[in-house]
Amino acid sequence: MSTDMANVATAARSIRNPVLAGFHPDPSILRVGDDYYLATSTFEWYPGVRVHHSRDLVNWRTLGGIITDRRLLDLRGCGDSNGVWAPDLTYHDGQFHLVYSDVASFASGYWDPQNFLVTAEDIAGPWSDPVKLHGRGFDAALFHDDDGTSWLLSMSADWRPGRDRFGGIEIQQYDRAARRLVGQPRILFTGTPVGVTEGPHLYRHDGWYWLITAEGGTSWEHQVTVARSRELFGPYEVDPDGPLLSSVGRPDLRLQKAGHGSLVRTQGGEWYLAHLVGRPYSPLGSCVLGRETAIQRVEWPSDGWPLIAGGVPADEVVAPDLPAHPWPAEPATDDFDAAELGLCWSTLRRPATPDWIDLRSRPSHLRVHGGQSPVGRQGPSLVARRVEATHCSLETVVEFNPVDHRQLAGITAYYNTLNWHHLYLTRADDGRAVLELLSSDNGRRTPYPDLTVDVSGVTRVGLRTVFDGPVVRFEYDLGAGWQRLPVDLDATILSDEHAALIIDGEPAAWGFTGAFVGLWVQDLGGDGVYADFDLATYREH
Repeated sequence: MSTDMANVATAARSIRNPVLAGFHPDPSILRVGDDYYLATSTFEWYPGVRVHHSRDLVNWRTLGGIITDRRLLDLRGCGDSNGVWAPDLTYHDGQFHLVYSDVASFASGYWDPQNFLVTAEDIAGPWSDPVKLHGRGFDAALFHDDDGTSWLLSMSADWRPGRDRFGGIEIQQYDRAARRLVGQPRILFTGTPVGVTEGPHLYRHDGWYWLITAEGGTSWEHQVTVARSRELFGPYEVDPDGPLLSSVGRPDLRLQKAGHGSLVRTQGGEWYLAHLVGRPYSPLGSCVLGRETAIQRVEWPSDGWPLIAGGVPADEVVAPDLPAHPWPAEPATDDFDAAELGLCWSTLRRPATPDWIDLRSRPSHLRVHGGQSPVGRQGPSLVARRVEATHCSLETVVEFNPVDHRQLAGITAYYNTLNWHHLYLTRADDGRAVLELLSSDNGRRTPYPDLTVDVSGVTRVGLRTVFDGPVVRFEYDLGAGWQRLPVDLDATILSDEHAALIIDGEPAAWGFTGAFVGLWVQDLGGDGVYADFDLATYREH
């Protein structure tokens, strides 16, 4: 397409939601010049705070993650769905500012959050050492006022029994030069009767301070609430027409869980809201793909309240008046020719360091040194990528020579330590190399001994996992073509809804991530074994 044609193509273009498919929740959207950035939560996965880039709000490419090493955050021992919650990305005085929460628990009314701030002159880094902020609540975000001051907002947690654990939105000044919080915190906003007030973002527009918050919890009752004030510290009045966006009471909508939004204004003055959504496989059913990112167009009349058509998430919205800017498509196959893992990959609870990830010793192969068991939280060896479509597959070729039953290497459909399906090579008691299948449903393991395949004498084994809507299947290739294991496994156990567990009104387990497909190596005896993966191909069907 010529430049002239691209410039006029925007009138016919649409933003198709979700713009970030698969596990990409809690979006923080930012424009710097002609560039748009979206940062999302990553919880127990490295690299932390995943960032995407666009020039037109239609086409997005991943830039990978910002938290790439333990200097910025140590996730060893991190619980399921703990870790990096709701990052906030801003830009001021020639610097990017990233605020992120490390939440250590959510049991018995406690969260143990710790907030950090890092800065960089370029979105690609290098990023500064983290500034330790307060631990009074999570979903922290920076607001840079027109007078040059900066302010940190967050939800205010209240651990006391019988109290509302979401105690309102708190604000405190941040001294950028001294790199520390100053003055005393104060409660800015206590929310609406919907409750669960969190995810604050503050904006200055049209002579008002506009406070955008998430309410109702991050599931079916989720919404985006708007309040405004002429003064920074309030009082804030809530939009009398109700939430800016919600899918509550509309189970017919394709996009559910609409909430946790942040605003961006284009170069031409158009407004858009980035927010999270979920796509259940059945009405108010399991969201295997996790919480995703969508974008809605916002109309904002002078001296009026912002509006989204119908107040509900649309599958398709009018794109801004910007030149179209598509990006090259991501290759389906990673041949592992690069010196580092590709941007599509994530690693569980530990960064991809040379002590267990090796792309150099054997050219065009990923060597993964074995790690802990599925419940180990210090040193697992799982390299995985997000499931981004209801029908997709991941296939690989692995070389692995196990000595005993404590050594396993293969392919997985994974949600968390308790919910996964795993097809792996190991060694049977009689000395044969075998291919076995094992599933875990909330920690209840199910083996399939009748499906064991003898792979003795085979050095290269093809493995494939297939998502077919609510079903997961596994296949293998010993050199004579693909063979399917004759069992349909439940894909819906790989969802936020299935992972959540409430006991006596308190969360004993929670689910905030989404399904992954990946390459998993376990060395339960600590014998130093590794597996070589020749390639990995991800396809959507």
